[in-house]
Amino acid sequence: KPPDLCPLSGQDKNRKLRPLYDIPYMFEAREFLRKKLIGKKVNVSVDYIRPASNATDTIPAFSERTCATVSIGGINIAEALVSKGLATVLRYRQDDDQRSAHYDELLAAEARAIKNGKGLHSKKEVPIHRVADISGDTQKAKQFLPFLQRAGRSEAVVEYVFSGSRLKLFLPKETCLITFLLAGIECPRGARNVPGLAQEGEPFSEEATLFTKELVMQREVEVEVESMDKAGNFIGWLHIEGVNLSVALVEQALSRVHFTAERSPYCKALLAAQDAAKQRKEKVWSHYEETPVEEVVPVLEEKERTANYKPVFVTEITDDLHFYVQDVETGAQLEKLMENMRAEVGAHPPVEGSFAPRRGDFCIAKFVDGEWYRARVEKVESGGKVHIFYIDYGNKETLPPTRLAPLPPAFSPRVLPPQATEYTFAFIQVPQDEEARADAVDSVVRDIQNTQCLLNVEHLGPGCPHVTLQFADSKTDVGLGLVKEGLVMVEPRKERQFQKVITEYLNAQEAAKSARLNLWRYGDFRADDADEFGYSR
Repeated sequence: KPPDLCPLSGQDKNRKLRPLYDIPYMFEAREFLRKKLIGKKVNVSVDYIRPASNATDTIPAFSERTCATVSIGGINIAEALVSKGLATVLRYRQDDDQRSAHYDELLAAEARAIKNGKGLHSKKEVPIHRVADISGDTQKAKQFLPFLQRAGRSEAVVEYVFSGSRLKLFLPKETCLITFLLAGIECPRGARNVPGLAQEGEPFSEEATLFTKELVMQREVEVEVESMDKAGNFIGWLHIEGVNLSVALVEQALSRVHFTAERSPYCKALLAAQDAAKQRKEKVWSHYEETPVEEVVPVLEEKERTANYKPVFVTEITDDLHFYVQDVETGAQLEKLMENMRAEVGAHPPVEGSFAPRRGDFCIAKFVDGEWYRARVEKVESGGKVHIFYIDYGNKETLPPTRLAPLPPAFSPRVLPPQATEYTFAFIQVPQDEEARADAVDSVVRDIQNTQCLLNVEHLGPGCPHVTLQFADSKTDVGLGLVKEGLVMVEPRKERQFQKVITEYLNAQEAAKSARLNLWRYGDFRADDADEFGYSR
C-alpha cells in the first residue's frame, strides 16, 4: 500500500491537503513509478480480483478491483517500491489466498527496507515539498511571468491534461504548478458542466484530449512561456522529444492554426501542417472545401521605411552571420554591475565544485581572461563538460564545472536583463557553402566585432529581428559593403518601403558580378547549378 494519509506535523490545518506533496514519501513513490513505467512496455500478471465492498465508518466503498503483479525487465515493481521504503506490505490472514503470488518476496523486501532505514522506515527528517500552486492565481502569475519568459525553455512534468490544449504542469526547478495553454492553435472545446446547463463538446474534442494525454501525460517536457491570459494561465509552446505539441495537433487534424501564430517562429511549420491536413480532409477539416483563387492584383500597403538608428556595441559574430550587440545607453549600468559583482566574488570566493550546473540555470563563469561573467547553462554533458552562453556578450564556451559558480542574487537578470541581443542582417542572403560563408563571417569580424556601430531594425523575422548596420564614423552600410565585395547575395523583398534600399543593394550586386568578385568569380552560378553549390535563387 502507498504511504499513509497523515499530514505533516505543523501543517496549516486551514490549507487544503494535497496528498502528492503533503503525505511523506508520496511524491518520491510517484516519481519512482513515473520514471520507471511511463512510456514503457510492462508485463502484467493478474493475481486475484477483489470484489466490490460497501462503505463502513472507517473505510470508503470500493468498486471491483483487479490486483496484479507488474514487472519490467524482470523487476517486480511492487517489490522495488517496498525495498526503497516507498510502500508497505498489507497483512493477510493465513487462510486468505487473495494475495500476491510474490507475497513472501514482498515481506522480505520490507524487512530489508526496515533494517536499512529506507524511506518510510528512516529515522531522518521527512522530506518536505513546498510546491506553490499558482494556476488561476492572476497576481502570482503576473509576478512569475517575466521570469519564465526570460528563462527560455523550462523543464516541466505534465501532471494533468484537461483538454487537447490545456494542461497542468509541475516545474521542478521553480517548484510550482501552473496551468498551461498551447499557443498558436485553436483546439476543439470539450464538454463543460455549467450550473443549470450541460454544454456538449465540439467534434473531435475527445480525440484531441486523448492524443495529448497519450503523447505527454506524466512525461518530462520543455516549455517556452510567451504570455498569460486574464485568468492567470500561461500561454506558450510545449516540446516533447523534439516534437512541438501545437504542430503535432495540427498535423493530426485535431486543431486549427490561430491567427496569433503569425508572430511566432513556428508559424511556417504550423501552416504547412494545416495545409497537409486540409488536403487530407480529415477530422476538423472533413468538410473543408478549397475556395477558388481569384486573380487579384496585390495592393502593397503604403508605408514609409523607418530609419531610427541607435548606437550599439557589437560583441559577437556567429558562424551563420548573426551577431550580438549591447545597447550603448545601458553600457554604464553593465560596467557598474560587473565591477560590483567581481568585488563581491573577490570578497567571498566560491568554493570550487560547489555549483551543480543544470540546463537553464544562470551562473557566473570564469573566462580565459580570469574574470567572472554572467552566463546561462545551455547543456550539461557526461564527463564534466558544461556548455554555457555569456548573456551579456553573446559568445559561447564549454567549461568544466570548476570554472562555474552560482550567480549572486544581487546581480541576477531580474536586476539587469541580459545585455546581449541577437540580430541578423536585413536584405542579404548568407551563402550556404561553408567556405563562402566563412569568408563573409571573417570580413564582418574584421570590420565590426568589438566596435561601436549604428543599428536600425528593418523588419522582424523568425528567431531575431533583421537590421541594417552602419559604421559609426562613416555612416556607410555594413551589409551593402558585403554585397559590393561579392561576399553575400541580395534578398529580394516586395514591401514598397524597402524598394529604394533594395534597388541600391541590387545595383551593388550587379557591379560585384561584373567585377567577378568572390561569389561571382565564375560568373552568375545561380541559373543552372544553384542546388549544387547550395544556393537558392
